Amino acid sequence: MDYTHFSVRFRVARKLAAIVGVNINGKELMPLAREGSWHLDDRIPSEQQAGPDLYKNNAFDRGHLVRRLDPVWGDAATAKKANQDTFSYTNAAPQIDDFNQGKELWVGLEDHVLGHAGAHEAKLSVFTGPVFVDDDPVYRGVQIPRKFWKIAAWTNDAKLAAVGFVLDQSPMLGKVELKKAIGQRLLEGEPPPLGPFRTFQVPIGQIADLTGLSLSRLINADRLVSHQRESGIEQKAIKLESADQIRL
Repeated sequence: MDYTHFSVRFRVARKLAAIVGVNINGKELMPLAREGSWHLDDRIPSEQQAGPDLYKNNAFDRGHLVRRLDPVWGDAATAKKANQDTFSYTNAAPQIDDFNQGKELWVGLEDHVLGHAGAHEAKLSVFTGPVFVDDDPVYRGVQIPRKFWKIAAWTNDAKLAAVGFVLDQSPMLGKVELKKAIGQRLLEGEPPPLGPFRTFQVPIGQIADLTGLSLSRLINADRLVSHQRESGIEQKAIKLESADQIRL
């Protein structure tokens, strides 16, 4: 489904977006205030969307998959429409309402990559989505994802460059403890337990494995893998404590 400067591929069976993609023009971004009203998309039956009932009276945040600021560029009318478009429930996913260092890193990834790409026309494409697995816990009729992924891509001297990230909000519990905790929380009508946000830069091939998406062009353009290969380092994920650790 198309919106202003971004698109959503919706997974009806999960009542959430499977993947979103946004084009960012850094030179034309407009710093609009955080104003917008969450709304259902009338192109999809309301019962097939994870709407306002999922977020009532609990610790869930309506996490923007396409970050609100990213498509807000162009003339004033277009930017305003893009801002409001990001408040569609088709662009939301349940995330724990706890702003910690890991979440701060996740929210700021586009800014960091855009700053790097600024020397190369400041244009960026970002793809984001949840990692769907069969045992995601069910709450109010919606299976709650515990991981999210993001890929940013840009051109550098006419060559494609890309980086990949994973956000993990899985609770830091063993399998037995986790099963008990989920059962108890759901019995009490509470959301399943989620852990603190942990943000990783990962080889894009790992995202392909997690999602089943065909990402061969982006895998070949992966700056993390290129850096690790040149340094003779094993290809692996890096847990990020600060943006300075990101390999671009």
